[in-house]
Amino acid sequence: MSMFQKSVINSIKQDESLVAIRWAKFQEFLAKVDYIKTVKEEKYQDGFLKDVFESCLGYTLDMTNPSNYNLEREKKNETDSKKADGVIYVDNKVIGVIELKAQDTKNLDKIETQAFNYHASHSNSKYIIISNFDELRFYIDKKTAYEKFSLFTLSYEDFKKLHLLISFESIKEDIPLKLKEKTATFEQNISKELYKDFSAFRTHLFENIVKNNENIDKSTLLRLTQKLCDRIIFILFAEDRGLLTPNTIKEIITRHSQDVFGNSMYEYYKIYFNAINEGNEKLNIPKYNGGLFAKDELLDNLKIDDENLNMEAQKLSSYNFESEISVNILGHIFEQSLTDLEELQANIENTNFDKTKSKRKKDGVFYTPEYITKYIVENTLGKMCLDKREELNLSNITAPVNPKKLTKVEQQTKTNLEIYKDWLFNLKILDPACGSGAFLNQALEYLIKEHKQLQNDLALMGDLFSSYTVEESVLEHNLYGVDINEDAVEIARLSLWLRTAQRGRALTNLNDKIKCGNSLIDDKNIVPNAFVWEEEFKEVFENGGFDVVIGNPPYGAKLNSEETKVIANMFEDTLSGELETYIAFYYILNKLLKENGLFGYITPDTWLTIQKAKNLRNNFYKNYTLIELFDRYKPFIDAKDTRCHTLVACKKQSINYNFSVKVVNHKGEILKNYILNNSKLENIESWNLYISPIEYNIFHKMNKFNNLEDLVNIKYGLRTGDNNKYLSNENTNNINLKIARGSNIERYYFNWHPEYLLMTDGLPNSYFGNKELEEKIIIQYVRTNSTDIKSKWLEGCLIEENNYVPLNSTSFLYKKENININLKYVLAIFSSYILNYYYKAHYTDVNVKPLYLSKLPIPKISLSEQETIIEKVDLMIILNKNLRKTKQNFYNELKLEKLTTKLQKFEELEFDDFIKEYTKAKKIKFADKLEERNFKNDWKALFENDKKEVLEIQNQINQTDCEIDQMVYKLYDLTEDEIKIVESV
Repeated sequence: MSMFQKSVINSIKQDESLVAIRWAKFQEFLAKVDYIKTVKEEKYQDGFLKDVFESCLGYTLDMTNPSNYNLEREKKNETDSKKADGVIYVDNKVIGVIELKAQDTKNLDKIETQAFNYHASHSNSKYIIISNFDELRFYIDKKTAYEKFSLFTLSYEDFKKLHLLISFESIKEDIPLKLKEKTATFEQNISKELYKDFSAFRTHLFENIVKNNENIDKSTLLRLTQKLCDRIIFILFAEDRGLLTPNTIKEIITRHSQDVFGNSMYEYYKIYFNAINEGNEKLNIPKYNGGLFAKDELLDNLKIDDENLNMEAQKLSSYNFESEISVNILGHIFEQSLTDLEELQANIENTNFDKTKSKRKKDGVFYTPEYITKYIVENTLGKMCLDKREELNLSNITAPVNPKKLTKVEQQTKTNLEIYKDWLFNLKILDPACGSGAFLNQALEYLIKEHKQLQNDLALMGDLFSSYTVEESVLEHNLYGVDINEDAVEIARLSLWLRTAQRGRALTNLNDKIKCGNSLIDDKNIVPNAFVWEEEFKEVFENGGFDVVIGNPPYGAKLNSEETKVIANMFEDTLSGELETYIAFYYILNKLLKENGLFGYITPDTWLTIQKAKNLRNNFYKNYTLIELFDRYKPFIDAKDTRCHTLVACKKQSINYNFSVKVVNHKGEILKNYILNNSKLENIESWNLYISPIEYNIFHKMNKFNNLEDLVNIKYGLRTGDNNKYLSNENTNNINLKIARGSNIERYYFNWHPEYLLMTDGLPNSYFGNKELEEKIIIQYVRTNSTDIKSKWLEGCLIEENNYVPLNSTSFLYKKENININLKYVLAIFSSYILNYYYKAHYTDVNVKPLYLSKLPIPKISLSEQETIIEKVDLMIILNKNLRKTKQNFYNELKLEKLTTKLQKFEELEFDDFIKEYTKAKKIKFADKLEERNFKNDWKALFENDKKEVLEIQNQINQTDCEIDQMVYKLYDLTEDEIKIVESV
């Protein structure tokens, strides 16, 4: 997959004379191709680096100039004794690694991991190059995308691109990274522009169709509008990619302008639609068909005004769908388009529409980033293909000595390639909630690549008839999808057509492969769009089910009790209450997946630990083998509070099989990487799989102490059911009960804003006993969403006064009878780094529930032993109060109704940055430089003074916090080495 937009690449000017000189040197490399094809890697590695990198790309090898070089052979890793074949230096730092293989390594996918291990071992490395002397791949930091060059057949234009990307001059100036960033910005901008223009075109078109076709209901007209738009998108795509004549839209409009019979412009569009469906030699349009352009009487009989198919359509046609608009950009636009269709439908039904609460959001549908779809496909479908190749001894095929007279071993290889081909054609891959087709398109890409490799292998073995139409074969045999949204299904089909369309070849009919229905329910008495899998995909289930199931099941949505009951009955399980949809999609794998089949999902990770998923964990343990668990942090922009993982598993129990666990931070950097055994899944009460073996030993030591529930009472905050009825900012009654909310909680500081309970009638009495109204610790119920890995998920403060009632945005702790423990001591343990570390490792839920708090280990020591920690807590309370007071005094001087985020942290700003932020917030514009200087002079002393005070207090807080952490480590009896492990994460 290419990393760079063509227009971005073309925007960079190179020294043409230098490129020409180096291109001439490259001819010397090409003259050696016949020799290179037969040589072993060790024999030519030095030669390759000299012939290509030194002679043609501006590098200097250590062997050429030992005192001044930027390319070194066999550099030892920073973290182990292994060596990359080559490394690139800039400013004496390794910023790139090179891994080389000989020509007998045809598939470079196999050496990706090796190269990236070298990359990971060099702290400043960002560029990765792998090659078998012909194919050369260039990566930037991640495996998800690369540029590929075929050196033996490299054209001058491709050499210019190679030179631009990996010449030393470019690497030294970080040109590739800058180009990648420019590409990302370009794609974001053009995606927004195209989406805006397409959305305007469709909206205006729909409005016109409604106006001119009053005899048809609006919902039907909306569906017809979308189908018309799909056809036009295909034309836009096809006219720029050689499937149709360039500027076909303009051609349609021009032909209409020459019309003398009074035909509408739509009549001319329909002529072209029919030509695309059936073919038309006069218009030079081959037959495409496929269902998209099939006869549709309702659509054909619509009345549309000419202007609605003219200027805005030409504006869309002005985009370059070959060089500027990738299929992935279209994928994002398609996904946004589905929300637009919801809005239009809501307008038809006269209902309110909130994009943040759209049906797709309510149904938990979020567009999957490409790096996720690629990863899941490679580790399910890709793993299955690699395993099959190994089984058939096809991992490393070498050219026969005489293709016309194969040896017995070579003939067996050729036979095995045919077996592999048949096996590939018979693979069945499903996305049961396919949306606009992101996973199916990724699977398609992988299979196309695999078939191309197979064709090359067959040709190598002398099969002169190995060629076949790969894309059509894959669509006909391999890919299946279902979605509950009819518009999504249509768009998924369109996206697959756009990916596979070739001039002169009919589009594959996808009606039998990509279908609309409710994947979870097969009873039409429950839902009208129930999907009976065995009937809809009969040929699949006659052979045991799907080989691979992949997807991003919807989540955040709830199934109602009837739907939950149906799923429970289907899988002979006992489920209570509402069921998360994504959990149901784990259950239906029992039905969908063939024995020994693989599945890969991206879902929230809460099912690993929550109580209501206990039966699912039991089902998983009995029926599946976990292969890999990869904590992806929060990969979805539209679901930024949801922590997710990718999971790959096999439908076969193998409790002795080891699986890998990886954990990343918000930057995608791997924090943890370790191996666990499937036998660990036997304890279905909770799967704390993000705890590494070394951490397990630390937590095992901590778990010897009392649970928090043994020492204090733990309770949910009060839910009134009607805050407007029960709460007021004024104390109008005499019951004198104050309200504590989550928003009042800061670390070691209770920031109360006047709010009172008006009455207790109708509320649970258990919140108003003497104990409940005494001193307490209140805890944020919804933890922080901060991306900082060291952020504290347990945030609490002490309320020493009586008569405070915590609301349900909190949980709270209060004293137990006959337990000698000071709540200040508990607060110190609770706020410590080690207990937050423990909590994060065990619970990923965004809600900090009493159930989770109850199991936290707390050392129980005497009151006298607690005193030294209590003194520190008293200091923390005073310091945080002083910090809040000092900052508030400065805020008051600003006289702003609402502070910006930067102004809230004014102490982190330099003075000029503060002035810039403050004048922007106050909307102050200076008449001249003198007025600006006077304004700055008025503020400088106050700002510098208050900033200094705040920073001094904050330093004291940090120091005291650190001292408490050290005391708590000792209470848990952690060694210095264990403390280093905890603090290194």
